[in-house]
Amino acid sequence: MKNKIKKVVVAYSGGLDTSVIIRWLKEHYQCEVVAYVADVGQGGEELHALEEKALKTGASAFYVKDLRKEFVQDFVFPMLRANAVYEGNYLLGTSIARPIIAKGQMEIVQEVGADAVAHGATGKGNDQVRFELTCYGMDPNIQVIAPWREWEFKSRTDLIEYAKKYKIPVTATVKKPYSMDRNIVHISYEGGILEDPWAEPPADMFRLTTDPAKAPDPPGHVEIGYENGNPVSLNGKRLDSVALLEQLNEIAGKHGVGRADLVENRFVGMKSRGVYETPGVTVLHQAHRAVESLTLDREVLHLRDSLIPKYAELVYNGFWFSPEREFLQAAIDHAQKDVVGVARIKLYKGSATVVGRKSPNSLFRSDLATFEKDTVYNQKDAEGFIKLQALRLRIRALRDQKGKKQ
Repeated sequence: MKNKIKKVVVAYSGGLDTSVIIRWLKEHYQCEVVAYVADVGQGGEELHALEEKALKTGASAFYVKDLRKEFVQDFVFPMLRANAVYEGNYLLGTSIARPIIAKGQMEIVQEVGADAVAHGATGKGNDQVRFELTCYGMDPNIQVIAPWREWEFKSRTDLIEYAKKYKIPVTATVKKPYSMDRNIVHISYEGGILEDPWAEPPADMFRLTTDPAKAPDPPGHVEIGYENGNPVSLNGKRLDSVALLEQLNEIAGKHGVGRADLVENRFVGMKSRGVYETPGVTVLHQAHRAVESLTLDREVLHLRDSLIPKYAELVYNGFWFSPEREFLQAAIDHAQKDVVGVARIKLYKGSATVVGRKSPNSLFRSDLATFEKDTVYNQKDAEGFIKLQALRLRIRALRDQKGKKQ
């Protein structure tokens, strides 16, 4: 049985759900509510005036933690070193943000002496798992309030009506009720008019990327420099992690790069439709693989690639702070020490295509790979190699031939 809650820290965004949550917590728990905002690169317009709004809605205090550098360096870049993609399409922009948001929330809990946390994730989604696994991993005794699993509201339309009743300012409307989540990696859109997987997303929904059909006719090119598997420079200029990703988002977004529309399998068991804009990370994913293609041993590359689905699943399901993810990360990072070089990416009307790569650690040997005359490779050696590879196939064929004659 839960103890009476005296003070709760809410992961606050200022959106529909968390705006309602502050007032609802005060009504139903009669507790002090502290609003906490994690700055993970969602942009100044979304942070502007949040403190005033939270305090007017009923919060006793308001905290903002600038987590952008930690987010990119300690969460996004490790994930990119693993080339993590969930179900072949999703670059995990929302998934990777939840652990650091929850980590910052637990730090505020310690700072203000709270005994509970609350979040706006629904009981149908993945975010509830991601938030709570992180919180319990940091403090096994923390009390968690998930209003969507408790309150009387059944839909976001109900929340909109509640907000109107109590004059809580929100931007969502009944006509445009889809949910939007933004950070430095991407923007995700879910729910409302997007719940029909046959319906094309409205053209005016997108914020980070130009419509590919309207993108510039001349292609753009970017060069990404890598050290130890991490991007360190853009077009020859060395940048810190946040600046690099911000600038690349802008460049790639102008060319319409990074849109994805997919139906994914949630951890809780249902399928959901999500639409994403991930311009910069789409380019970084391609560039990283390009440099790896030169620098990683074949068997190391293939073994690592076999681990990608598991790694991506761990991130998607909320197990960032798990021993198995840390185990995989250690193995992956061991191979990244040789991933040094530059990739050149062509950006054109929604596509990001590798058109060049180079590395001082390259394993590519033009004198071996050439179709021209060479003196370092004896092509006749391939005959014995092929016959050994074919031995088991030939044995099976001989068996099958013998069976047909009997």
